[in-house]
Parts: sequence; C-alpha cells; structure tokens
Amino acid sequence: MTVQTVKILSELVKTPVDKLLAQMKDAGLPHKSEDQDVSDVEKQILLNYLKRQHGDEDDGAQRITLQRKKTSTLSRGDGGKAVNVAVKKKRTYVKRNDADEELQKQQEVLAQRQAEEQARLEAEEQARLEAERKLEAEKAAKAKAEAEEKARQEVVKSTPSNADVQNHTEQNDSGIGAAEPVEAPKQPKVTKKASQPAMDNKKSPVAPKGKKGAPRQDGDNKPRGRNNSDNKRSRVNVNGDDDYRRGKLGRKGKKPSKQEHGFQKPTAPQIHEVALPESITVADLAEKMTIKAAEVIKVMFKMGAMATINQTIDRDTATLVVEEMGHTVKYIDENAVENDMIEAIDYDGEEIKRAPVVTVMGHVDHGKTSLLDYIRTTRVAAGESGGITQHIGAYHVETPHGMISFLDTPGHAAFTSMRARGAKATDIVILVCAADDGVMPQTIEAIQHARAAEVPMVVAMTKVDKEGADIDRVKNELVAQEVVPEEWGGDIQFVGVSAKSGEGIEELLEAVLLQAEVLELNAVPSSPGKGVVVESRLDRGRGSVATLLVQNGTLRKGDIVLAGLQMGRVRALLDENGKAIDSAGPSIPVEILGLDGTPEAGEEFIVVADERKAREVANFRQGKYREVRFARQYSAKLENLFSEMGKDEVRTLNVVLKADVRGSLEALIKSLTDLNTEEVQVNIVSSGVGGITETDATLALASEAVIFGFNVRADASAKQFIERESIDLRYYSVIYNIIDDVKSALSGMLTPDLREDIQGTAEVRDVFRSPKFGLIAGCMVIEGTVYRNKQIRVLRDDVVIYEGELESLRRFKDAVNEVSKGMECGIGVKNYNDVKVGDKIEVFETVEVARTL
Repeated sequence: MTVQTVKILSELVKTPVDKLLAQMKDAGLPHKSEDQDVSDVEKQILLNYLKRQHGDEDDGAQRITLQRKKTSTLSRGDGGKAVNVAVKKKRTYVKRNDADEELQKQQEVLAQRQAEEQARLEAEEQARLEAERKLEAEKAAKAKAEAEEKARQEVVKSTPSNADVQNHTEQNDSGIGAAEPVEAPKQPKVTKKASQPAMDNKKSPVAPKGKKGAPRQDGDNKPRGRNNSDNKRSRVNVNGDDDYRRGKLGRKGKKPSKQEHGFQKPTAPQIHEVALPESITVADLAEKMTIKAAEVIKVMFKMGAMATINQTIDRDTATLVVEEMGHTVKYIDENAVENDMIEAIDYDGEEIKRAPVVTVMGHVDHGKTSLLDYIRTTRVAAGESGGITQHIGAYHVETPHGMISFLDTPGHAAFTSMRARGAKATDIVILVCAADDGVMPQTIEAIQHARAAEVPMVVAMTKVDKEGADIDRVKNELVAQEVVPEEWGGDIQFVGVSAKSGEGIEELLEAVLLQAEVLELNAVPSSPGKGVVVESRLDRGRGSVATLLVQNGTLRKGDIVLAGLQMGRVRALLDENGKAIDSAGPSIPVEILGLDGTPEAGEEFIVVADERKAREVANFRQGKYREVRFARQYSAKLENLFSEMGKDEVRTLNVVLKADVRGSLEALIKSLTDLNTEEVQVNIVSSGVGGITETDATLALASEAVIFGFNVRADASAKQFIERESIDLRYYSVIYNIIDDVKSALSGMLTPDLREDIQGTAEVRDVFRSPKFGLIAGCMVIEGTVYRNKQIRVLRDDVVIYEGELESLRRFKDAVNEVSKGMECGIGVKNYNDVKVGDKIEVFETVEVARTL
C-alpha cells in the first residue's frame, strides 16, 4: 500500500499544508501535522468529501430497460374469427450510485483499522505485564519450594528410626534398665484416610520382618503396607505444611519438575510467511495462515469475489487475500522438479550439418500437396477428403542436392492455428501462390505467420503452365504485401513451377538448399532427442500414435519421452511410409507408439533418463492444467451480475465432437465456436480423438447433444445405443461441410424477423351511413388488392391515424373477400367512424422472414 505524508500530498495537489489539514479535519481524518502518513484509503475519503463539497452530485445511475411482448389468441364463443391479443410490458432496472455508502464504508474501514491497532498495542502491553507477573510468581514459588525441601530434610534427620523405637519398647517390657518410662518418639502425622494402628509404651506398631508393613532394609523410615504413604489414598505430611495436601505435589503426589514447559497463548497478532503455488484451494490457504476457512471466504466476499471452501483460486487472488489479512507472501517455484530434470540433460557434443525443415504454406487449392507429390512421387492429394489437406503431413525426401524434410499445412481458413504451428517448427517457408489465381486471404495469412516466426521465405508460383497464368500479376500482388523478389531489389527468391510437368522443381529445391546454406543449420546427433509434436491420434489397435519432428539429438526405440502432459516409453518407431526403424536423427519426422495419451499438437518433447521423474513431471503438469482451468471457470465477480441482467436467453446447440487427429479437432472447435452470437451458440459438451464410444453416446443423450464424427466411426455398442435412443449422429470427412451444417442449424434457431408486406391501397371517394354497419366508405382501389381478412391502416395526408381490421367489404350489395385494382368497393372499418373523403385505407400482412448467420 502506498503511503505519503501530508506535506508530500500538499505539494502534489498544490495546496497549502494548513488548508489541506483543515480539509482533512472536516473530512473526519485524524491528521494534525505535516509529518503524518496518509494512506490510499484516507486519500479516497478526502477526495469523496471534496467532490461533495464542490457539488459533484451526479448519481451516475445505470439503467437497463427491458421490453417484453406476449401474443396470445382469444377464441370467440360464437365460432367467429379468433382475436390476437398482444400484451406489451416495459420495465426499467436502475442501479444507483453508491458513492455515499462507499464513503461511509471507507470511513468505517479506517475506524476499524485504528481500533484494531489500538487494541493490538493494548494487548501487547497487557501481555508484557502478565509475563512480568508470572515471572515473579515463578520465582516466589521456586523459593518457597526450596524452603519446604530444606525443612523436610531437617525433620527427617531429627526423627529416630523404627529400629530404635522397637528396641526401647522391648527393654520396657522386660523391665531391664527401666528406671522410668520412656516417651515414644512422635510419628509422622497421617492423613484423614490413614488406618495406621495407634502406638503406646507397651506395644510396638511395627510388624515383624518379612511381613506386610515391615521396615525397609535400607533404613528408610516410611512404613510399608496397605495404609502407608505408597498408597494413593494415603498422603503423609512430613513438614506439617497444609500446602502439601492442597495439590502442590501435582496430580499423583509428585513434586513439579523443573523441566515442565510454560506455554502461554500468544496475545499479539501472529504474522506468517505464506508460501503460494500457482493455484491453491481456499481451505489450504486458510491452513497456511492458521485461521478458519470462513474468515478467508469472508475477506474474499468483501473484495468482490465469491468462493467456496473447496474452490481453487489463482496466485494473484491468493496474494491479495494474504496481504489483506496482514501476512507476507512467498512464491513457490513449482517448476523446480521440471527445471532440474531439463537442466540435467546434456546436449553438448560434436555438431554436424543437418537437413532443413521446410513448411509449404498457402491458399487452399493452390497446389501445395500436388507440388510435394511430384517431389515425393506419391499421390497424397488424390486420397485426401474433398481434395484438400486437413492435417499436417510430415515427410523427408532424398534429392540430388541433399535431404529435405517437408511439412504440408492445410490451406483452409479453419486451419489457422495449424499453419501457425507449421511456421514455428520450420527453418524455411515455401509460400505457394497459384499463377492463375493470385494472392488470396490464406496467402496473406501465411505471410503473416512466416514473419511472426521470423522464418525466411521462398515463393513458388504454381500452375505456370496453365492457361490464364499471369506471373507478373502475382509478383505485383505479393509486392503489395511487402514480399519483393530478388530481381526487383528484394531478398526473396521467386520460382515458377508446375506440379504436372515438373517445370521449375529443380530450381525450387536449389533455392531451398541455398537458403539453408545461409542459415548454417547444425545439430548434435549424439545428444538425447528433442523436438516438437506435429500431430497425434488414437488408433484402435495401436493406442496413442504421435507424429514427432526431431529437431536435435537422436530418438531411439526404448527411450522415455515426455511430451506436454503425456509420457511413455517408445515401443516402436515408424517413418512416414509406416516402415519400422530403430532411430531417428535431426530433421527426421517419425511416428512413435507408447505414450499414455495423445499430446497436443505443437507441444515440445524431450527424451529423459529417469522414468519416475518423467511421470512425476507429467502428473504435475496435468494437475496444474486442471487447477488453472477450474480457477478460470469459477472466477465469477459480483460486479458482473448486474451487467448480465436483461439479456435474453441464449439458444444453445450442444455438440459431442470426435475427430481423427488433434490438429483437426483443434480446428473444428475453433471454427464452431466462432459461429457463436448473442442469440445462438455452439456448446462443445465433449471432444476427443478416436472413435465414437458408448460413453460418448450416453453423454450426448444426457445433454441432448448431437454427435459429430470427423473421419471417425462409432463402434458396435455405440451404434446400438444410438439407434435405440434415436440420437442424432452425423459423419463428416470435409471440414467445411460440418461448418455449413452447423451454421444452418444455428440459423434455424434464430428468431425470425417480422416484415410488413403491403397488399393494396384504396382511396376514399365518398362516405355513406348504413343503419346496419354504420359508416361506410366508398373507395376506389388504386394499388394492389384489398382483402377482407387482413389488417388495415387508415392514412390521412400520408400519416397513420388508425390501425385495425375491416368490418365489411362489398361490391355493390354483395359481400366479397377481395377487390382488385381499378374497381370500386364499399369498406366498413371496424370500431372507427372518423373516415373522411381523401383518406387512404392500406391493407397489409405481417410476414416472418428467416434469418441467417
């Protein structure tokens, strides 16, 4: 909290100190000198007071007006036409400005803090005095105990033993040497419950040796037996002090030990150093501050955040709560285990030249995959659904000029994130632009991704052998995007190619390898492998299959791989053709089997030596991901409640989405959620990679959702469940088909627009009175057709003066349902008798028009 003195504040606001002190006094603040501190709360109190003094009384009320219209139909009892009844309601909600209440609250907070500070000082003083009194009492008790111990020892020394008493008694009984009676020595005084027999001059109270109650052999004068001092009910007072019987010896008659602790409840406030991780529950936070969770919830509620005892909050919110309660904060580096494991990996070694990783980017249907087909002599594009690439393909090829690894990215608008990942994982970008089509939206987007990743580009102008190709136009359009060819003074190589004839392919490869020479790409093959996850999917027979691009080191069969939230041991390595291999070096894309899940595309992977630590880091990442997600989900604020009032109910389309690979799933979720509006939205209930299972079908039934399968199918049990419960299941293989269908479904959920369609207009030429129908207007239909059963408006000087229905429509004496243009008719307006010559009667119809996204 920022603290300034009164003098510094006067200099900042350019006000004399005396005047500022007077204003602070009027505002209720306790400041009297220029050296006193002024907190932020006190500044706010002073500011609110000055605003009120200068007439700033704008209530700043926030108003929301809600309008509701309810239409119902009223049927007539006589079988006549039903009547539509429309009820309109208008309600205004006003949120008042709480400036006065806020000022009062701030003053109460200030007074409470001052009272707490005064109470703390008094408590500290009271604790100090209490400690002094206890110390004096302990000293007095110690001195008294020492005196009692000394007195007891003196009494014991002066008391004769039982053997002496017995001998003296025997001499008296025999009469030997008994000149006069000898007085028996005084025995220790016994307590009230003791049953020791009385003693006289003729009979000894001591039992024979070897029996119960016999004296000890070591000369101890304490008698044994049932009623002696060893019994818990017998207390022998040696020195005659009553305090001995009042409990001074403790619960079991023992003297207090000098090593007993003297714990006392602290009276001063305790300040704790609270260690905070990235996220923490309210219960754990309260435990770290040694307070009840209800106190933490109360403080958060005052701060404007609602929370429960088991809710997870982020580090920033927890920091505010800890500081508000007067404790200090210490941040915990939860990534210590992960950082230590990564730092322990040694990537040093002999560097060698590695092959470049090239990403092919551009607009859809500009020939990216066909270009790679010619280089690889394969037919990938022919096997793609819809003739477009829908996931990242990774290949490496041996050319006469050297090895090159290629990444083929989709060109559809939905795959923006996949193109961004391709640009980040690459060394060089081949920008494909069709010579007969020019620069398109995804071409511009690819240029932006390459620049954001700071990756050099080589432009491939495809379809140069096609009729209508215009290379100069393509160059001009690319120059407009600041992509300037070398022959025009730029630094980017332009190559014209044809995927059909092979024209320019060799020049393109030479340009790529020349750019790679400039970059001086090196790697250490002897180090552990690391790189990036290109794609991942779930295979029914093989489990999790991940496509990895090794960027440094060597990945071998049997290595332990940590990829994002997943880990596992590599059970098999496959190249892009599905052939098993034992290892993969730098710049080689491979598929691996053995991970315990499908990692997110774009995540980094590393090879680690310790499986236990890898599993620990993976579990930590998963827990952290869940906690952060839940913390964001439940971060509702009180101030958002009022802003949500008045919003109409949003219609939702629930979807259970399953896809073949992670990249396609990510693109689908992004595209479907982009269709959301204020009235309709798509709710992804569940999403995942792999086939549709019975669990997905059960979830769809419970949430009333539709199931979309993208390049996946439902298993046998799921099919039976879906058919039995009549769940809507749809399969897709092209991404824009699913987007179009969802857009159509959302459009059907939109409330239709109401539009008025004018059917005809009649002009009043004369007015008649009928005893049966009242006022009748003699009209000429001047436009369209006038219908009997439709709504009308009466216009006078082109201004609407009445809106209602027709009472009657006649041609001469016959009642008709419609009258066409150019014909005369008699019109009776229902419940309106003020029709005049020259008025116009307009017949219209309200039509519902469907809306689209």
